[in-house]
Amino acid sequence: MGLFRGFVSLLVLFLIERSNMSLVRLNDNGYEDLVIAIDPGVPEDGQLIEQIKDMVTTASTYLFEATEKRFFFKNVSILIPKNWKENLNYKRPKHESYEYADVRIAAPALPGRDEPYTRQFTDCGEKAEYIHFTPDYVRGKKQNEYGPSGRLFVHEWAHLRWGVFDEYNEDQPFYSAKSKKIEATRCSTGISGINRVYKCQADSCVIRSCRTNSTTKLYEKDCQFFPDKVQAEKASIMFMQSIDSVFEFCNAENHNHEAPSLQNINSSEDFTNTTPMAAPPPPPVFSLLRISERILCLVLDKSGSMSSFNRLNRMNQAAQYFLLQTVENGSWVGMVHFDSVATIKSELIQIKSDSERNKLLESLPTQAYGGTSICSGIEAAFQVIGKLTSQMDGSEIVLLTDGEDVTTGRCIDTVKQSGVIIHFIALGPSADEGVIQMSNIKGGKHVYASDIAENNGLIDAFASLTSENADPTQKSLQLESKGLTLNNDSWMNDTVIIDSTVGKDTFFLVTWEKQPPSISLWNPSGTLTEAFTQDTLSKMAYLSIPGTAQVGTWTYSLQAKVNPETLTMTVTSRAANSSVPPITVNAKMNKDTNSFPNPMIVYAQVLQGYLPIIGANVTAFIESKSGKTEVLELLDNGAGADSFKDDGVYSRYFTSYSENGRYNLKVRAHGGTNSARRSSRHPLNRAAAYIPGWVVDGVIEGNPPRPENDEDTQTILENFSRTASGGAFVVSQVPNTPLPDVFPPSQITDLDATSESDQIKLTWTAPGDDFDVGKVQQYIIRTSGSLIDLRENFDDALQVNTTDLLPKEANSKETFVFKPGNVSEENVTHIYIAIQSVDKSNLTSKVSNIAQVALFIPQADAGPDESQPNPNPGESHPNQNSGVNISTIVLSVVGSVAVVSIILSTTICILTKRSSSRRPTTPL
Repeated sequence: MGLFRGFVSLLVLFLIERSNMSLVRLNDNGYEDLVIAIDPGVPEDGQLIEQIKDMVTTASTYLFEATEKRFFFKNVSILIPKNWKENLNYKRPKHESYEYADVRIAAPALPGRDEPYTRQFTDCGEKAEYIHFTPDYVRGKKQNEYGPSGRLFVHEWAHLRWGVFDEYNEDQPFYSAKSKKIEATRCSTGISGINRVYKCQADSCVIRSCRTNSTTKLYEKDCQFFPDKVQAEKASIMFMQSIDSVFEFCNAENHNHEAPSLQNINSSEDFTNTTPMAAPPPPPVFSLLRISERILCLVLDKSGSMSSFNRLNRMNQAAQYFLLQTVENGSWVGMVHFDSVATIKSELIQIKSDSERNKLLESLPTQAYGGTSICSGIEAAFQVIGKLTSQMDGSEIVLLTDGEDVTTGRCIDTVKQSGVIIHFIALGPSADEGVIQMSNIKGGKHVYASDIAENNGLIDAFASLTSENADPTQKSLQLESKGLTLNNDSWMNDTVIIDSTVGKDTFFLVTWEKQPPSISLWNPSGTLTEAFTQDTLSKMAYLSIPGTAQVGTWTYSLQAKVNPETLTMTVTSRAANSSVPPITVNAKMNKDTNSFPNPMIVYAQVLQGYLPIIGANVTAFIESKSGKTEVLELLDNGAGADSFKDDGVYSRYFTSYSENGRYNLKVRAHGGTNSARRSSRHPLNRAAAYIPGWVVDGVIEGNPPRPENDEDTQTILENFSRTASGGAFVVSQVPNTPLPDVFPPSQITDLDATSESDQIKLTWTAPGDDFDVGKVQQYIIRTSGSLIDLRENFDDALQVNTTDLLPKEANSKETFVFKPGNVSEENVTHIYIAIQSVDKSNLTSKVSNIAQVALFIPQADAGPDESQPNPNPGESHPNQNSGVNISTIVLSVVGSVAVVSIILSTTICILTKRSSSRRPTTPL
């Protein structure tokens, strides 16, 4: 028990409230409502369901042991695709969905790449998005390479639930240890094994000792660590849980501080709110849920205030767009209007063709009058849904209102008991915020739209309401959403890109406020398209392109007939081919609610299937409830708010609060010629460690070679464009006066270094005056011979002279070269370097990650003599140093001379003790 207490004492509370839609909750030590979803592209296989059950059952026992009787899996829902046959054992889902499942069983991102991984793009200690297992892995076909599925599930669960990082590092598999040897990156160092190159061609495999690289002084790229099959070491699950003896997470006693791993264990509420159990837990209980048709009721506000700011007409435009283009075929849709009372305008109709869609369009409200009774509208929607199904769980209500209603609280309990999901569209600054509680009950979406028509907020809000269970290739994707208020110039001219991954059901929508504009649209061949269908009552015109739209740049020209005029253009499309995943953009904030002066983080994922799209131009538009819009360029550079470089997730801090209340997020992504690339690097983030083989009685028993993973292999994409709504968030405690300077520079997390003659060259990404915006005033660089001292007593470490170091604008690449000074500590084997930034208000950043300098040439393993030629010109045999040009740094270290080989790029997160007397923890 003592070791586990030590483990818990190291946990750092860093979980924040965020827009994570997982349903999992911890109840009496057991995790409930875990959702495992099978992708609709997976062929029907009843045995796969049984194998999922076996995996989770085994994982539950292993998790219980690994956490010393704290946690187990209590109940699990397996979500089965709609295209699988019906079965009496399958129930209708309640609020479970594929989009927000905790585990996805889906085909690999690339053929043959079956690595299990967790999609994790936030900071250490924050919950991840989902775990991805391939069907072949769950079926047991890849367990030799990645280990038993039950044990690996616990490894990935630590990523998903607790935000834990790995104890291995594929980018830096070896490091120079204090023992002056080259060691494999691992925890703990008690895990024994040998380092070898293992190459196979056809049926012939060759094993040889590893050579060292003349630049890094570490082992060559192809060198791998082969663990002994029989071990005594118990840690760590985050290194290689496949070892039979491993049953523990890393703790204070066995953590390997030297290794450049990404380890972090944090004290989530799970640990702080539980105590060990006295008796073993029961096995998990499984529910089999089969996705069925979508049931949805529009509940639309037609109260008197909807006559202001053109709200009623804008609502009708957005609702028509939703009914014509967004809602999927096969869905059941009804409609309710409400003011001070509610009226059922349409019972549920199953949409099979344009006929049903047009019938629903006829039910939209034409006049606005009366008071606001939100509960009346919701209760009427319950009646509509109840006529089709007695089980209302999982049905949806899209509620749009612009008014306040003091009686909203009376129906919150009814909403809770019903199981219906409420999606809340708040129109205007006075929309009742009490409804937010309803939308959060079962994971409903909350979107805000201001009264500024040119922002196109209402149409964007409805565009975001695609089904969470629809096949991604069937969803409507927004390619463009643009508005403009014309005062002096009467023209709105622009282009829309249709790339080859989309083009089916392409839909152009134009809206106006006063008079119909003239509309011209040319396809990429320069041909003028046929006329738009015009609806003068709703002040909109639309055009559906039959079949698949031509790939390329479409050009449109809108001419207003009055001045001033507000025009908007919205373009949507679906996947051109069901077997080719389209490029998608998903946006979110890290929190749903926040208070000043805490920052927010914007995230936008750009993917094609499960592959990241890198090099795109991604911009966020954050609109306050009064209509003020802040524009942010999002970055995928691994600095500032962005945790991982080139993972297809673009991020940025948001600190420019203008007022209290709701804010809305919208993101645009654009890929220009030769800029955006589809990266074949996989896995995206935290993947299970590949097992190259085992050492049995001194002999390597190799596994099949891992599929090549060349991070430089990238596919240049054609031009594309996408827009996406990221929903709404609420901010409080914003001062009425100009905002004080309370935001420090962001933490530097990519400090790196190389040796140059007798100097050390540091590189990093510049932070800003306010996190990642602006320019810092100065940098403080310190060095030490002790990693612990530098991390915990940074202010007392030896300071480097940075007089000539002039900071650059945020997100620029900084470079600084210096000669290291005397190191006073005895028996020093490394020099450790860290940076702190200071802004103009003397606010300091957290201390950066720590770069380490080895003061020796690490000693390679002694290997058998070889006569093979060296296939890699830049690499040397471990026992052949003559004739090798070694770049050295001569340092004065307690009177002795040492050689610096390389400065390792180091960890992002570490294990640290909680103590109020210490400064914020510093990543290694």
